Amino acid sequence: MRFVWAVVAFVLAAALIGAGIAQRTIFMGPESVQEKVQIEEPAPFILIDGDVLRAHPGEQTLLIRGDGNIFSAYGRTADMEAWLADSDYNQVTVDDDGSFQVEHVAAPEAEDDAVDSGDAASEEPTAEDEPDTTTGRNPAGSDLWLNSFSDTDSLSLDNLRLTEGVSVLVAYDGTEDAPDDIVASWPLDTSTPAAGPLMVGGGLLLLVGLILYVLGIRHQRRGRGPRRKGPGPLPVTEPIDVASLPPGERAAIESGAPQAKPQAADDDVQDAEIVDEPAAPAGEKTDEKTDEKTEGTSTMKAADPARRRRRLLVVPILGLTAVLAAGCSSDSWPQLGAPEATPSPTPTVIAPENQKPPAVTEGQAERILGEISTTLVEADTNRDLDLAKTRLDGPALTARTTDYALRTAIADSPVPAAIPTDDVEVVLPEATDRWPRTTLLLSKSADDETVPPVLLTMTQQDPWSNYKVTNIAEMSADAVFPDVAAAWLGTALVPDDSAFLSIAPGELAAAFADVVDTGETSASNALFDDLSQKLATSIRDSRQTVVQNLIDNGAAETSEVSFDMAPTDTPAVSMTTLDSGAIVGITLTDAETVKPTSADAVIRFGDNAKANALTGVSESAKGVVTTYEFQLFFSVPAQGSTEQIKLLASRQDLVSVEVIK
Repeated sequence: MRFVWAVVAFVLAAALIGAGIAQRTIFMGPESVQEKVQIEEPAPFILIDGDVLRAHPGEQTLLIRGDGNIFSAYGRTADMEAWLADSDYNQVTVDDDGSFQVEHVAAPEAEDDAVDSGDAASEEPTAEDEPDTTTGRNPAGSDLWLNSFSDTDSLSLDNLRLTEGVSVLVAYDGTEDAPDDIVASWPLDTSTPAAGPLMVGGGLLLLVGLILYVLGIRHQRRGRGPRRKGPGPLPVTEPIDVASLPPGERAAIESGAPQAKPQAADDDVQDAEIVDEPAAPAGEKTDEKTDEKTEGTSTMKAADPARRRRRLLVVPILGLTAVLAAGCSSDSWPQLGAPEATPSPTPTVIAPENQKPPAVTEGQAERILGEISTTLVEADTNRDLDLAKTRLDGPALTARTTDYALRTAIADSPVPAAIPTDDVEVVLPEATDRWPRTTLLLSKSADDETVPPVLLTMTQQDPWSNYKVTNIAEMSADAVFPDVAAAWLGTALVPDDSAFLSIAPGELAAAFADVVDTGETSASNALFDDLSQKLATSIRDSRQTVVQNLIDNGAAETSEVSFDMAPTDTPAVSMTTLDSGAIVGITLTDAETVKPTSADAVIRFGDNAKANALTGVSESAKGVVTTYEFQLFFSVPAQGSTEQIKLLASRQDLVSVEVIK
């Protein structure tokens, strides 16, 4: 019966193992579903809507093949459509039935040229009527993209999870037609949770079958042991010679008393098999027990190798089971302990119903700032003003222009400090879908504590322009940055004439200039905090130093000096904070004018190397005007608040030295 159960176990084991292997091989379906984008009319750009890549669940993969350097990027759909507004492109969308649709979108100029009236349509175009060939626009390096990729001949975008409102752009360099071999794929669920248990269960049944088989063989071998047989033929009896017996036995026989039968010395003799064997010689009787012991010992020794072989049979079975279990990946097992969703904190700021998207994401802003810093380091090293103009504008560019001129004339002039980018602490983008767009950043150095934090604003004028830094200043160690909205929410710009702040952003520069010029007598003096007052005091002290130098040089009787701090034409940049206040960036100039008081007197620059370098002369008969530029950031409270206007960051640069003509 053991053999029957062993065979049953073998059959079931083979069936289970075969079923488990079949699930991972012949019965396994495809690992992914693929769909190709069919482009009929070529164009320099292909815009793939995010819904196309979300046509199937799971991570998205986009494989693009072509000939040359392939470029691809993803970003907000509205931003990409704005960037492509003046270009020909193919837009790929998905229908309700899941099929891909490709629509060719022509540039507005091409549409206007195609609309003709009257006989003009029948006239053949001449060489003068043919439109000029354009070089196209290279999409590489644009700040609009959330992320971009490039490769030669083949580009694979793996593990994408594009959300709603995000699309993908495909192109070469904007001049030649975009690659048209585009395949989108999504992974399919190829997990076989029953494969692992089936193979392991089959291995265990195989082990049980082998054990039953070994037990059956053992039982069969034991069944072939000694068997009890009947007695053999008895010897022929002969008369007993009573006279030859001892007296005691002879008397007993004569009296007729019954004789006791002799018992066997060992009970096991009764069970022994009776076999007719020739009698051993008299001299060899003493060796029977020795032979029996020797035979028993040899039998026991012979049993040891058999038992060892049966134990060794278990080893390959356990090894086979372990191999089957180890060869199964996690997809071959049921996932019993599914991870529980971890609760996420509820944001304290709720976006309004009609809230616009932020101009940049946090990661996008950090990438842009890194590119700006790298570009400026190269421009500062080479004094390349054209390169600096690609990333600077407004007051920041004015200060760099003067710095390059001074460093060209004065060899030992220091190089401007690089913008730290390793710790971007604050990203406050404007929430808008229009241009220009502004973002405020606070960046620190994570390694060097001597480098002050930098507060700056950068602006993008249109979809085709990159962000440029307009205002930049170093934050004071004593300044406390206000609470602002998260980067994913963004904020709004405050108009210059806003009445919701303690002072309108457009009036802030004039108010602080009045505090510097008139001190405690200014009507706005009480509006500013201690840090603001310290800055105003330091500016007045520097003015007094200039006056004292004229006195020390004996020029006070033949010359006079005046100072005037005033706002520039650059509008203030104001962004709201969470307490209904605003961070306001302003620019002021402080003009220092030195004039002679006598017609015979002249103003000599002496050892003022900067004045000599910027004017190209060493003296002036009518005087000289030295202008300093101040870039300041303030935290302005809301209207009705008892808090003061707090200075956050400041920067002073020499921007010009001009001779009065």
